[in-house]
Amino acid sequence: MALLHRATLHPTKLNLLTAWLPDRQWFAGPTGVEVVSRGAYRFDDPAGEVGIETMLVAAADGPVHQVPLTYRATPLDGAEQWLVGTTEHSALGRRWVYDGCADPVYAAALAHAILTGGGQAEQYFEVDGRREVREPTMTIEVSETGSDNPPPVGALRRVVDGDSTLISTDTVELVVVRRPGAGTDGATGATLSGRWDGQPTSVPLAYARVR
Repeated sequence: MALLHRATLHPTKLNLLTAWLPDRQWFAGPTGVEVVSRGAYRFDDPAGEVGIETMLVAAADGPVHQVPLTYRATPLDGAEQWLVGTTEHSALGRRWVYDGCADPVYAAALAHAILTGGGQAEQYFEVDGRREVREPTMTIEVSETGSDNPPPVGALRRVVDGDSTLISTDTVELVVVRRPGAGTDGATGATLSGRWDGQPTSVPLAYARVR
């Protein structure tokens, strides 16, 4: 489960992405326009230290882009080039926001979701000591039943950014589709697919292949 806080962020996640996205080689939307959210889904960090959220965003009537984000209380060593920005969280303080494709915690969570069929984390708020469930803004599903004993992901060995971003680890190769629904991406393997408001049929979001 993902515990959310009723809090403010300055700058907001969408503010950060509006400034960061135009410099990505895979960004195909108009520049100088604020991006808006089309949907999002979350995974759990078993250690409870890193927030993991994947946002589907678009600028004006441009294509939808998929951006995995991780939220950390301290900087991630060696990941300066993958830093989206920092934000002040009214409940948690300063958070370092990274493109999750270069974060080993995200890689492990994505592999687990695809290879075990785990799906997205249930999201909830704590309200007067009670859990208040937050309804998801999109639906995700996996192509295979899943395994009870997937291999541990191990260390990140290589990240190749592009229209689809390759994440290579000790045991698993992951592919994250940056513009879901834009056309054939050519990747293969167990598939994570999703649909959201404006995208009524499921399209591939990511793939996992055991090495």
